[in-house]
Amino acid sequence: MNWRVSILISVVFMAGIAVLFAIVTRPASAPVHEIYVNGTVLTMDASDRIVEAVSVRNGRIDAVGGSEALLAAADDQTSVVDLRGRTLMPGFVDAHGHFPGSGQTVFSADLNSPPIGEVNTMAQLLSPLTAFAAARSDGWVVGHGYDDTLLLEQRHPTRDDLDQVSVERPVAVVHVSGHLAAVNTAALKMLGIDATTPDPVGGVIVRDPDSADGRRPNGVLEETAARAVWEHTLDLGVMDGLRMTTQAAEEYLAVGVTTASAGGMPTPVATLLTLLSRLNQFPQRVALFPLFEEVGEALLTGEKSLADFAGANVIVPRVKIIADGSIQGYTGYLSEPYYQPFKGDAGYRGYPSVARDELFRQVAGLYQRRIPVAIHCNGDASIDDGLDAIAAAMEAHPWPEARPLVIHAQMTRKDQIERMASLGVTPSFFSAHTYYWGDRHAAIFMGPERAANMSPARWAMDAGIRFSSHLDTPVTPMLPLQAVWSQVERESTGGIVIGPSQRIERMPALRAVTIDAAWQVFMDNEIGSIEPGKRADLVVLSDNPLTAADLRAIKVDRTVIDGATVYTRF
Repeated sequence: MNWRVSILISVVFMAGIAVLFAIVTRPASAPVHEIYVNGTVLTMDASDRIVEAVSVRNGRIDAVGGSEALLAAADDQTSVVDLRGRTLMPGFVDAHGHFPGSGQTVFSADLNSPPIGEVNTMAQLLSPLTAFAAARSDGWVVGHGYDDTLLLEQRHPTRDDLDQVSVERPVAVVHVSGHLAAVNTAALKMLGIDATTPDPVGGVIVRDPDSADGRRPNGVLEETAARAVWEHTLDLGVMDGLRMTTQAAEEYLAVGVTTASAGGMPTPVATLLTLLSRLNQFPQRVALFPLFEEVGEALLTGEKSLADFAGANVIVPRVKIIADGSIQGYTGYLSEPYYQPFKGDAGYRGYPSVARDELFRQVAGLYQRRIPVAIHCNGDASIDDGLDAIAAAMEAHPWPEARPLVIHAQMTRKDQIERMASLGVTPSFFSAHTYYWGDRHAAIFMGPERAANMSPARWAMDAGIRFSSHLDTPVTPMLPLQAVWSQVERESTGGIVIGPSQRIERMPALRAVTIDAAWQVFMDNEIGSIEPGKRADLVVLSDNPLTAADLRAIKVDRTVIDGATVYTRF
């Protein structure tokens, strides 16, 4: 069954049970009037005001100030929350991720290596896949999160490896970057990939050089070559989709995320997400970025609009273009070669996922239709292409309110930061890269000099650029304070500081996961700061992130959305 048929069935089924779901899953209700007192309130307003109390009426911020003054307005409809010295701040806004992808463990095996998971060898990778295959007797056997550079064997799994799991059923494992997949022989056959299949534009079918003609696919599929895998592995039934989304929502609430990001989700998942939002299956707002490669042409012709993908608490502020791949997958597109030659090629620089002239056409078309764009660019050559495309589109179709966004912006050079400032382009940095991959960026991918300036938040601050910070979940766990800590400390898993000159202070790092992230999805007038009139999306923290000894040790004690408590530890 392909995903289109699956989604049709899902729509019919869910429409039939919509009334039942609506009764059973009514959203939490907000008190008429609630006052938070006796704490430290980080407002994240334009002046970064710090107060001690907040008043909320009917789900919106009513007033901020001192506890005594706000309590004077209490009446018999008022409930009082004593913060007891805790810190209250705006709910965290996920600037870029793939909600509800963190819940994918309901239909796939977790193959992450330390510090996230436990897989260190090829045998340890195959074992959970075999167990998963035994637990689910039919369909694809799927695993996610493997990292070839952290395996003892220092390589990707091949079709021959994965054939050990099953020769009858298709098996697919997704690289931690999300930009590559490895599949077994049965999956290759199902996908119609053999020695005669050409590489698709923007992708590579990796071949076995030791095969008779050097053309036998070894099972590893890069970038666009892997896209067909997603159609099968994300062909979810209703219950798997519901379980995945529910699990992800609970994980996000427990860490204070009130607005999630579904950045570049495949259409079937996006459709299911919208349906579930209408049935109150998750309380968060979700900023959904449809993929240009799937819906872009329909947007350019006017056949579709971004509003077609919205529903309930799903907002659709942008469309996403994937311009290159990932640095750790050697598919990020660089202006200078990778530090350690890829497969012995000293000149290898990666490659674009979209040809330069095609990228120009897509961005110009979106500007002409007044559709905001987010361009995924990791390598600096890809960033050059993205900025050139934005500049050309701005000249042809002036649009000062566009707020063009570069996602990841991993290897942004200083001259590119200056150009972003002049063009009004804003980056969303994958700042936690310094922790999870910093050591390997310095030693393998980029070398120490380039690695020192990865995710250059300090340069952005100095240039007056508004930026956000994200975790790309499920690539890394949804831990907003990890993202803050990474921008402040830039420490790797090996305990090395990756580029101390790019460190920033705690307040701007907190703004990068609140008000500045809200600005990037055109929601800064509604969320992201604690100001009268805004939605009461709040998080109560066990300690003050401006002064706590260890940002990562801070706990989320309460999460509030539209004034309603949706998670609490007190």
